[in-house]
Amino acid sequence: MFDTLKKAWRIPDLRKKIIFTLLMLVIFRLGANIPVPGVSREKLLAMAGGAREGFLGFFSLMSGGAFANFTMFALGISPYITATIVMQLLQIAIPSLEALSREGEAGRRKIAQYSRYLTVLLAFVQALALSLTWYRSAFYEFNFVSIAVAVLSLTAGTAFLMYLGEKINEHGIGNGISLFIFAGIVAQLPMSAYGMVFRVIAGQVNVLSLLAFLVVALLIIVGVIMIQEGSRKIPVQYSKRVVGRKMYGGHASNIPLKVNQTGVIPVIFAMSILMLPITLASFFPGSGFANWMDTYFKSSSILYNVFYVLLIIFFTYFYTSVTFNPAEIADNIKKSGGFIPGIRPGRPTENHISRTLNRLTIVGAIFLAIIASIPNIVFAYTSLGIRFGGTSLLIIVGVALETMKQIEAQMVMRHYKGFLR
Repeated sequence: MFDTLKKAWRIPDLRKKIIFTLLMLVIFRLGANIPVPGVSREKLLAMAGGAREGFLGFFSLMSGGAFANFTMFALGISPYITATIVMQLLQIAIPSLEALSREGEAGRRKIAQYSRYLTVLLAFVQALALSLTWYRSAFYEFNFVSIAVAVLSLTAGTAFLMYLGEKINEHGIGNGISLFIFAGIVAQLPMSAYGMVFRVIAGQVNVLSLLAFLVVALLIIVGVIMIQEGSRKIPVQYSKRVVGRKMYGGHASNIPLKVNQTGVIPVIFAMSILMLPITLASFFPGSGFANWMDTYFKSSSILYNVFYVLLIIFFTYFYTSVTFNPAEIADNIKKSGGFIPGIRPGRPTENHISRTLNRLTIVGAIFLAIIASIPNIVFAYTSLGIRFGGTSLLIIVGVALETMKQIEAQMVMRHYKGFLR
């Protein structure tokens, strides 16, 4: 592997992409430590415990601690993810947007532009809600000017992160949005490990409980890798055909259908959607809605986890349908003179692929839901007091595998031995 890394580093264009991606992640970490103007550091430290509990605690973990410290990137990339979800759903509901999505690259750029506008709007609303409610007591002076500066700073921070993420997609390695979440979680690992060691020394956490957690974490990593790499290969046979004086076809191939076709996207989407009612409740502190949310919709509640699981399953199916089109695959096979043994070309082939994909998707969706629910259960019913669990491991392993595969693709094009062989 180290030999492969050395060879990858010697490829000029690949080296530039890796360096560019690393620089973007460094900028992300710098911005995550720049405080919002007009906010008292001492007051933030006094209220930091609440920002690290429940769902907000995991939200802070994903932002690399920026949320709890109320820095420029406190909102993270969550508004952009939410805007992307909304635009994809609107493409199904609004015919004009659906037609725009079919116009090729120009249509996709227009939809991406709408997503950016919606991201700025959602970031503004969330920034206003946090400044007026959760972090109200953290300001030196709570007045219109300080609130306006904080809201503009947070909105600009999210817009800048969105820009950096798109630049990584264009000029770097990996998915920019996923890499920012990955970097935020990894950045919190040293503090989480230090806090855990401190609790063990202080006698607050049983050593056996910690060992059990580490064993479970290892099993989760193994399970994530198996599910992420697992696939069902549908055989395809191509008939021979003569074109001019040459004969083409006559070979066998396959369609690899992954068990988890969507990666960690459904988990990220579900968390972004669940953040919306929490944001709305923060606008009305002390109201019946806010009290109900605090009592029945916290991360340890049954209702919250039921919605969490259902949203993950829904977005797994939804995102699979967006990224994989059985009708298009069946049509391409037919045009190429191919067929699945025992299945007629055309509609029967499409139905066979759809049926196989649905069976695989339900397995992947249930797996994602179980893994994502583990940290909530651990936090609610154990004394470990950590938010790092199944979802964090899922995101870290999933993003790492996705990024490695992109590097692998670059290496394969140059006939180098890759990471995953």
